[in-house]
Amino acid sequence: MKKSTIGLLVVIFAILLLGGCGCKSYNGFVKGDQTVQQAWSNVETNYQRRTDLYNSVVKTIQGSANFEKSTLQAVIDARSNATSVKVDINDPNSLAQYQQAQGQLQSAFGRLLAVAEAYPDLKTTKAFQDFQQQIEGTENRINIARRDYNDAVNTYNLQVRTFPNSIFAGIFHFQAKNYYKADPGSEKAPDINFDIK
Repeated sequence: MKKSTIGLLVVIFAILLLGGCGCKSYNGFVKGDQTVQQAWSNVETNYQRRTDLYNSVVKTIQGSANFEKSTLQAVIDARSNATSVKVDINDPNSLAQYQQAQGQLQSAFGRLLAVAEAYPDLKTTKAFQDFQQQIEGTENRINIARRDYNDAVNTYNLQVRTFPNSIFAGIFHFQAKNYYKADPGSEKAPDINFDIK
């Protein structure tokens, strides 16, 4: 064989090898990206479940006479804000806004439940007791969904950032995704005061 033929075969082999590696990497990136998007969808689904439960609790409480309207309104406003935030999981700012809105909703709802303690008729209704149990289960589901999302992001980010995939990720414009982070200040233990007299 001539040197030019051997050189041509080497070039063709190199092109086929790189093309095969590139296709495999690209398909892996797409699969990883879809896994991350599905995991995020599961997070949103669980937040929607919580919002739906909160709406049911609010309606139950609205039926109680003389309930503190300002506390109830704070939950309604926080719910409206939390459901209006649109998330792009590739944008850390929109993810942070979503997380902040969900935190505000959870905080307002926590205050609502604390105020509800002062209304014995409300606390003893079966619907209210059922809602409290369902909300506890939903919070657990949210926690698991956020953990699963972070696991999917971790797997994807490792694929995008490791060599030689990082070369193909740059060529195909695949970038690392953002993790769902804990709410600011959540690393501090809550201050619990028992006002016993």
